[in-house]
Amino acid sequence: MGCFFMKISNNPNVNKAMQIYNKTKSEKVNNTKEVKKPKDELQLSDKAKEYQIAMKAFKKLPEVREDLVNTLKDEINQGKYNVSGKEIADKIIESIGVDRKI
Repeated sequence: MGCFFMKISNNPNVNKAMQIYNKTKSEKVNNTKEVKKPKDELQLSDKAKEYQIAMKAFKKLPEVREDLVNTLKDEINQGKYNVSGKEIADKIIESIGVDRKI
């Protein structure tokens, strides 16, 4: 059996059919753009909301609490500042726990 090929690129009927096909194809693409997609939404847990509030409050605190520093300086200069080793150890352990949470 032999093969049979036909050149159709210059055929006016084929050109009209291709124009109609391309027009219909582009209209279908344009129609799909009209579909509304749902918006993304973010929901925070209660714990995350509490953390966010705490962080905002923390950021508002001054870097150095001058009033506390001045009070401690005065107590040290007057020899009235006494702290036990247990209190120091307790604060160190407490700060380690806070660091782990952050």
